[in-house]
Amino acid sequence: MSALLDLRGVTRVYDDGHEVMALRETDLTVQAGDHITITGPSGAGKSTLLNVLGLLDKPSRGQYLIQGVDSGAMTEAVRGAVRGQLFGFVFQAFHLLAGRTAVENVGLGMLYGPHSPKERGNRAAEALDRVRMSHRADADPRTLSGGEKQRVAIARAIAGEPAVLFCDEPTGNLDSVNTENLLELLHELHRDGLTLVIVTHDREVAARGDRILTVRDGSVTEAAGCP
Repeated sequence: MSALLDLRGVTRVYDDGHEVMALRETDLTVQAGDHITITGPSGAGKSTLLNVLGLLDKPSRGQYLIQGVDSGAMTEAVRGAVRGQLFGFVFQAFHLLAGRTAVENVGLGMLYGPHSPKERGNRAAEALDRVRMSHRADADPRTLSGGEKQRVAIARAIAGEPAVLFCDEPTGNLDSVNTENLLELLHELHRDGLTLVIVTHDREVAARGDRILTVRDGSVTEAAGCP
């Protein structure tokens, strides 16, 4: 079975006066339905790996295939279209707009997609229902708790029905109760077929992955996940 995502010898180098090797000759395949967690110390290259996989950054060397297509041959317009169609993103900061309702915030995630305004509204409402936030659809984000904000952010990320959900420290701003609730929600989404790639410094969050990657000094290693 061909990989959904496939890194082949990918290296990412930053140069701000001196060269920094953020990612070193990484080989990684992501299959549809995977639940991958990425852990490691701060500055090790975890977010760089996620950004490369999510087409938010480009490899300096190596090849990145998406459903068998070389991303290096894509124009910026095509990269943007692929990113919008295949990927959803959730970050530690919720990035919700004050003065817009929860359902409007979810709809904004599809603003540049192929959906009509009516379809965006329908999909946004369905996504909020999926994360059990329909009752706060008309709420301003300023009135929501941290856990509720993250659920709205997840609804925004999944409303376009992505193939892969990338999460960068999604529990970083949550207490233990909301963290557990969020992990249960992510488990449900994965059970329903969504591929997850989650960056986390939390060992308990990392242990939930079926595949656990550790990044140290830009080098990626993999250990077996918990059954």
